[in-house]
Amino acid sequence: MAKEKSDDKLVIKRSGYPSRGELVIGTVTRVLDFGAFISLDEYENKEGLVHISEIAPGWIKDIRDYVKKGQKVVCKVLDVNPKRGHIDLSIKDVNERQRREKMQQWKSEQRAFKWLEIAGEKVGLGKKDLLGVGKKLLKDFETIYGAFEEAAFEGYEILSKITGEELAKAIEEIAKENIKVQKVKLRGYFELMSNASDGVERIKQALMEIYKVKPKEVDVRVEYVGAPRYRIILEGEDYKSAEKVLKKLTDSVLKKIKKLGGEGNFVREAA
Repeated sequence: MAKEKSDDKLVIKRSGYPSRGELVIGTVTRVLDFGAFISLDEYENKEGLVHISEIAPGWIKDIRDYVKKGQKVVCKVLDVNPKRGHIDLSIKDVNERQRREKMQQWKSEQRAFKWLEIAGEKVGLGKKDLLGVGKKLLKDFETIYGAFEEAAFEGYEILSKITGEELAKAIEEIAKENIKVQKVKLRGYFELMSNASDGVERIKQALMEIYKVKPKEVDVRVEYVGAPRYRIILEGEDYKSAEKVLKKLTDSVLKKIKKLGGEGNFVREAA
């Protein structure tokens, strides 16, 4: 049996055309006096043109001083004409931060292609089947890396309708080995007051509501700032769910202190 070529890697590309204003990554295929042709790495059989006026700011004496055949470039899509098959691109309209971020996104996507290949091998799926699965994942998650991120954060069930349970479980396993879940942090402080003789105890009772209602997957820390302030620091897996938990906790504490004859309010702080 012939040995597989080292460059015979799984690469999942989008069908159709990029959108105007989109940042794309490509490879320079031809450099002519009037511009450079760019093969779009993320799209099937699509090539765009960067006119010499869109290569760099200012006057360009020799375009070859700026781009060379085989070079990877990040471009902004200026215009798309599917009827003619034309894609107009710009290199000069991409700033350094955008270029770095897009390059990093592409590197992450290439890692995800490899992970999908490994997951496929675990469950006995070949490249042809994985390409079909990959196309579906792109539609739902925009990137293959994004699908792996979701599997790491939410579990395999989020993918199983698209990939089937067996492949989804293999993806989740690889995702959790390779993607560190970045927690979001929310902060704020309570102002809690009670004029009762055992006011301090009542405030403690109100704060204990935090630990009664908080979900296991959320970390919460309470710090005494100085009467009447008590800071709460909450860490969750994503911003939306963390916000919901924070609201639930603060509502419970404020309701309890009111029930105990005291008063209070909550002030949100920047994380």
